[in-house]
Amino acid sequence: MFDSLSDRLGQVFEKLRGRGALTELDVRAAMREVRIALLEADVALPVVKDFIDKVTERAIGAEVIRSVTPGQQVVKIVHDALVELLGSEAEGLNLAVTPPAIIMLVGLQGSGKTTTTGKLAKFLTERQGKKVMMASLDVARPAAQEQLRVLGEQTGVTTLPIVAGQQPVQIAERARQSARLQGYDVVLLDTAGRLGVDAALMAEMAAIANATTPHEILLVVDALTGQDAVNVATAFMGQVALTGVILTRMDGDARGGAALSMRAVTQRPIKFAATGEKLDALEAFDPQRVAGRILGMGDIVGLVERAAANIEQEDAEKLAAKLAKGQFDFNDLRGQLKQMKAMGGLGALAGMIPGMGAAKKALDSGAVDERLLGRMEGIICSMTAKERAKPELLTAKRKIRIAKGSGTTVQDVNKVIKMQLDMATAMKKLRKMGGMKGMAKMMAGMGQGAGIGDIAGMLGAKVPPGFNKFKR
Repeated sequence: MFDSLSDRLGQVFEKLRGRGALTELDVRAAMREVRIALLEADVALPVVKDFIDKVTERAIGAEVIRSVTPGQQVVKIVHDALVELLGSEAEGLNLAVTPPAIIMLVGLQGSGKTTTTGKLAKFLTERQGKKVMMASLDVARPAAQEQLRVLGEQTGVTTLPIVAGQQPVQIAERARQSARLQGYDVVLLDTAGRLGVDAALMAEMAAIANATTPHEILLVVDALTGQDAVNVATAFMGQVALTGVILTRMDGDARGGAALSMRAVTQRPIKFAATGEKLDALEAFDPQRVAGRILGMGDIVGLVERAAANIEQEDAEKLAAKLAKGQFDFNDLRGQLKQMKAMGGLGALAGMIPGMGAAKKALDSGAVDERLLGRMEGIICSMTAKERAKPELLTAKRKIRIAKGSGTTVQDVNKVIKMQLDMATAMKKLRKMGGMKGMAKMMAGMGQGAGIGDIAGMLGAKVPPGFNKFKR
């Protein structure tokens, strides 16, 4: 998501950061490159023009030219302008109504409405504790209602029973009435789509809206269609009272032009972004966090949320108890590797951690194999239960057996053993420093300038040369 744009902007700002002073010509030259980067990312031309004019006006002001760190000031101005462009504040769903809240999903055929309905139901159920009912109003597409029923089974969310022969408006009214009588908080209405915006589609949506008076009408659009997604949103907005947008397939859109143009063109908030095929791959759209990711600043809040959704509480408590004693064996390492894979792998994590842009580039270029986590886990699985619990048992003979069993080399086995040893050593040192509280106190004493390399160095880990230049 936004990979190509992030790379281009990173190159522009790296040049600015390397200069002690900036002239107006420097700023204008940089803005020309930013303009090209945005246009190549498929951002709408009027949006690019307004954005560049606004940023240039702020950036050539005295606060930048006379600043001690002019390059950083320009980056901050661009960041703030991006946040403003994307909508300033995250806007959630309007659920503060007398139940049930009616949410109607509309869009063209193939935009991912039905799958998004399932994802949104799972999101509201698991993250917001809502009692949700889904209803398919799509009587035109074969098996559309059956598809939603299957998604309901997979997510554990109730779907309105299918009654053959009922029309969309009748189904919508039945869903609202059934949800009200059974005490549901939210009803999601999955409407039919067409290959294009036509009179029949709009008439059907208007009839459903008139019958149910939805609290939210969300347009589901495919981010991969670029500027066409913006055109579709504009067409729908002219016919239906849209309250927000959900962008699908954001994980496949390296450019990100649709997201950057959508809010400015439609004046409707982007409320969610689908970032994968799995049913839990739906994120609330937050302008602050998205702007940070575009500019390579990471998304720590998103990383924490992803971790909370994937890490089992019981496992975390067991590991915390062991770490408090300064213990860390191969079972613990394997658990960490599995959690990293569940959170999206090395690439996804590197993109969300501030200052890890270089690591992400290495992954994208193939210099580091994304399958590394799987191979490491394979090595640990080839060990016996005793060996995993007592790493000191691993003799040369055992290492050869483990390498053969995992389809790797003895050198690979040694690297995993060294990783476990380094982490175990770090945990013991951390314990001597007073645990996590002691670490927090020490970091506070060092000030906010402490980078990942500083922390690793305190724990005795070897840090690659120049690693700390990737501080936020």
